[in-house]
Amino acid sequence: MAATVEGSRRSRLRLVVIQALVFSLFATLLGRLYFIQVVSGEQYTAQAASQSVREVVVQPERGLIVDDVGRPLVANRTTWVVSVDRTLLEKLGEHQAERLIARLAKVVDVRPAVIRRKLVNCGQEGSVPGVCWNGSPYQPVPVDTDVDQQVVLRILEQPEDFPAVVAEQQSVRSYPSPYGVNLAHVLGYLSPVTEDEFDQAREDDDPSLNGASVVGRAGVEKQYDAWLRGMPGYKRVAVDSMGRVRGDDGEVQAEPGHTLVTSIDAKVQSVVERQLADTIATARRTHDKVTGRNYVADSGAAVVLEADTGRVVAMASQPTYDPEVWVGGIGKKQLARLYSEKAGTPLLGRATQGQFAPGSTWKPFMATGALTNGYGLDTRLNCSSSLQVGNRAFKNYESGAHGSIGFDRALEVSCNTFFYRVGLDYWQRFGSDVADVKAKDPLVAEAKEFGFGSESGIDLPGEAAGRIADRTWKRSYYESMKDYYCGISRKPQDADTSDFVYTFAREFCVEGFAYRAGDAVNFAIGQGDTIATPLQVARAYAALANGGTLYAPRVAKAVVDPAGAVVRTFKPKKVGRVDVPKRVLSYIDEALKGVSTRGTMAWRLGGFPLDQVQIRAKTGSAEVYGKQSTSWVASYTEDYVVVMMVSQGGTGSGTVGPAVRAIYETLYGVRGDRADPAKAAIVGVTPPRGLPVFAQDGSILPPAAQRAGEEKAGQRKAGQRKGRGR
Repeated sequence: MAATVEGSRRSRLRLVVIQALVFSLFATLLGRLYFIQVVSGEQYTAQAASQSVREVVVQPERGLIVDDVGRPLVANRTTWVVSVDRTLLEKLGEHQAERLIARLAKVVDVRPAVIRRKLVNCGQEGSVPGVCWNGSPYQPVPVDTDVDQQVVLRILEQPEDFPAVVAEQQSVRSYPSPYGVNLAHVLGYLSPVTEDEFDQAREDDDPSLNGASVVGRAGVEKQYDAWLRGMPGYKRVAVDSMGRVRGDDGEVQAEPGHTLVTSIDAKVQSVVERQLADTIATARRTHDKVTGRNYVADSGAAVVLEADTGRVVAMASQPTYDPEVWVGGIGKKQLARLYSEKAGTPLLGRATQGQFAPGSTWKPFMATGALTNGYGLDTRLNCSSSLQVGNRAFKNYESGAHGSIGFDRALEVSCNTFFYRVGLDYWQRFGSDVADVKAKDPLVAEAKEFGFGSESGIDLPGEAAGRIADRTWKRSYYESMKDYYCGISRKPQDADTSDFVYTFAREFCVEGFAYRAGDAVNFAIGQGDTIATPLQVARAYAALANGGTLYAPRVAKAVVDPAGAVVRTFKPKKVGRVDVPKRVLSYIDEALKGVSTRGTMAWRLGGFPLDQVQIRAKTGSAEVYGKQSTSWVASYTEDYVVVMMVSQGGTGSGTVGPAVRAIYETLYGVRGDRADPAKAAIVGVTPPRGLPVFAQDGSILPPAAQRAGEEKAGQRKAGQRKGRGR
């Protein structure tokens, strides 16, 4: 009995403990609920509200690119863009999402597989670089641009058929093409920011880039990208539980990019482009007497510089491409064509990236080298039809001979054997030891002083440095290639190896490092392995024109903010000084005038007002092994340098001469046999030094208002020139 009572007491005690435990749990729960709903209610309400607001990036409008008087070269236009909101797409379920993608693909005429690739985040498994999405996960992903308005209306009017699809207007690049200019290699193009670039921007705390940004990839679009891109804004949008936008919750306005004012003159640029294209087309219809077929004329370039500043007035390259192909994303076939050798590699800008044997345009610099290293203005050498060097006869063009002449006449008639003798003389005096890499060579030293063999410093990316084929280069080339050629020479000749290649390989393996007399004489006339870009040639001729100053060529003149204020100007940049006596430069200057009046360019300048516009010129026909000659004309006046070349185009004056004349006629307003400054392409004959005229609202004044200011400047300039007795 006692045991029963004791057991009952323990049972009641356990019940009391359990009740107390349950009560304490309820008390804790009620306390927590009170804390959450009453004490911290406002905080959690705010957090819940914040989770229903999403941040969407608002891309800025990219800055304009204009020419020297404000004509727009690159602008922006509004286009319809169709995007997909992936948050809503995921909520539809896999089956419904696939049906929607298929329906959308049919409407916008884009393959479903392409849309799927665009919706994948960069870095995820299966992402395709350049196609994948690199922006915010809450940002609608563009799947098609430049969408027809009828398609957009269908999407907007049938939202039930296109859930998660957004159609809106966005800003993209446009190319107004004043006077029909192309200018693709100078302007460049844009493409989406890469994952690495975006990560780097975040590391650098750079707010101007986001995952949906586009950045410059070439030309001034790349060089001045930081100025042009602007600052993105952010829009906060309220969404419901399904992720559908229900309204705006605030916005930080995007800041448009700055305007880049260039030194390019669209009127001159259009003439240069047209003349280059027509010259190539004409060359392809011209019979080459040497090969018995028409000239290939596979590429060409032209450059116009201000002689006293190095500013780029015009720059053209052929073949070229339409910069519009990059707008909205470029296709694989289009991209393949831009890199295609069969198509002429249109993406390669020959003016700054093309490297060619300079031929006889090289001779003025060889003359300055000789005249400052032992030769005198009264020197006379034999311009024979040929010169025997070793076991080879080096000939004049068409084996012409002019007897005993000076440097001036040698430049006028472009005598090869005259300059062969100069190169051979220096080789015999200083460098007959073929293995001496450090042997003195005044001609090589002079070429380097004029900037050849190194980048000019132009404000465009991807410039080529050219090559001075001196002893150092030949030794370096030998070291890099000897294993290859020695490998050929050590094996028996097979059917795939020609006699020439096999013989060359054997000789190269034994003494490919040797700098022989033949190398020296070839160097003296711009032949052999020496190569230069058209821009390098133009800059060197500018130094002859301005008295010896080497400038880094410049395309940019100023940066102007959206309010119209000039925030930066780009002044001419001096990068060197040619150490040549004034009397020598004057002598070369007079000799190059003679090229235009009685030398190799004279027949192309008949009737041109040389008394008003004194053109100094040098023609060139550079021979290239296995190819037709490269045609050159390099020239200058007191104001401008004009250089044009056509690869595999024939003779210099014969092929390029008429185009160079036409460019000068445009620059100086030549009509018939007189130059009329009022008809010059650039008012006042030389490019205006001022910036475009901006209205108070930041826009560029209309052409009529600009012309009034330009005419006054031109009158002042003409008065100054009249006073100088030009």
